[in-house]
Amino acid sequence: MAKLELSLQGDFREILNRIVSGIQNSSMSASLEDASDFCGEGARCSVRVFERYSWMGSNRVSMSVTLFQSGDGPIHLSAITAGGSQAVFFKVNTIGENAFLDKLREIL
Repeated sequence: MAKLELSLQGDFREILNRIVSGIQNSSMSASLEDASDFCGEGARCSVRVFERYSWMGSNRVSMSVTLFQSGDGPIHLSAITAGGSQAVFFKVNTIGENAFLDKLREIL
């Protein structure tokens, strides 16, 4: 599992759209699996779950991206990848998870 957390400045929708299109265009196998959006009391939260095939691990890797903003404050991003190992009891190969997260870093 790999994780990226940061605070961003800018337009919430623009950042979200850049992430979605950037991830989907980053790999032939990348897909948006599901999405969820919440708004209320001056705050908004968007969750996106992506998946792609990892050639290094010969398996699929998922990435959950959450954006949260309260009022006009900074946009908080949390991205977590999972599924990049073939071992049964412990992680052996997390290269695919880190590579997926690196794509998000490039987009941002």
